[in-house]
Amino acid sequence: MDSTIVLILLQDGVLNGAVYALLGLALVLVFVVTRVIFIPQGEFVAYGALTLAFAINGQVPGTVKLLLIVGVLVFLVELFAAFRSREWAGIPRTALWTLALPVFLWWITPYVVSEDTALWINVLYSLALVIPLGPMIYRLVYQPIAEASVLVLLIISVAVHFALTGLGLVFFGAEGWRTPPFMDGMVTIGPITWSAQTFFVLGTCTLLILALWVFFGRTLYGRALRATAVNRRGARLVGISTNMSGSLTFTLAAAIGALSGMLISPVTTIYYDTGFLIGLKGFVAAIVGGLGSYPLAAAGALFVGILEAFSSFWASAYKEVIVFTLIIPVLLWRSFGTVHVDEE
Repeated sequence: MDSTIVLILLQDGVLNGAVYALLGLALVLVFVVTRVIFIPQGEFVAYGALTLAFAINGQVPGTVKLLLIVGVLVFLVELFAAFRSREWAGIPRTALWTLALPVFLWWITPYVVSEDTALWINVLYSLALVIPLGPMIYRLVYQPIAEASVLVLLIISVAVHFALTGLGLVFFGAEGWRTPPFMDGMVTIGPITWSAQTFFVLGTCTLLILALWVFFGRTLYGRALRATAVNRRGARLVGISTNMSGSLTFTLAAAIGALSGMLISPVTTIYYDTGFLIGLKGFVAAIVGGLGSYPLAAAGALFVGILEAFSSFWASAYKEVIVFTLIIPVLLWRSFGTVHVDEE
């Protein structure tokens, strides 16, 4: 192995690690706010990439029908809850994002879905289809059991993962897809040539991480999420709605997952079940950060990406084994230094 091969592998590792960093941050965010180990995070990666691929190729994405169905279910649940509590004030707002938004996106589909449509329009359209699924899933599945134990929430997450994987097969099919790169061209730096797509991915990930930092540090909703993460009961006592926090958290997680899928789909063929492995690698990064530290999760994601790249060169058949085996020493190291604290 010469220096050129090392630099090429390092480029691939940094590219994948940047995407894993976003997924790791999303998993940490969901866990610290809702105590949910969000295994279905990978499904949003696949949904985002496949929705964009369908739109670019002039085919109606299956997400259009899926969003309509899930939106109707959420509206019926909210309607039943309003009927039991005799509080109808929130129904118009619920109808707006569960019924009006999916119908509007379905209505504009023939005008957007075309091979001649600009890539950035397809990206915005795909994000608009996938992101609302995050808060809808939270409302249907997690909000009714928000006070359950972490173990119960984990079991539910496994069930949601299998459900979303099956729905992905139904609405997208078994065929794999790739999307065109966001930027064409090559950039030569020293002895190695980097693709412009690599710099676009790194720049997008950096901007998104900075935007999240500003959101949590400078905005009211971001501080509300931080308060909920520190103490759920205390947040409720000062008037912060844990339901609002959970819904906003799942919205951010869905957005990060969908965008990550769009960033990685130009270099990896995406199938309906591909997101699971990608999400698991983000989970490894989150484990490195102890499911609580954003900087450690990002650093762990870069390490996972680089380890995967070099493993694919030395032992491609065992690269997944090598990456996931990393969890064992990390968990052992953390178990020796962790003091058990009873859950609230």
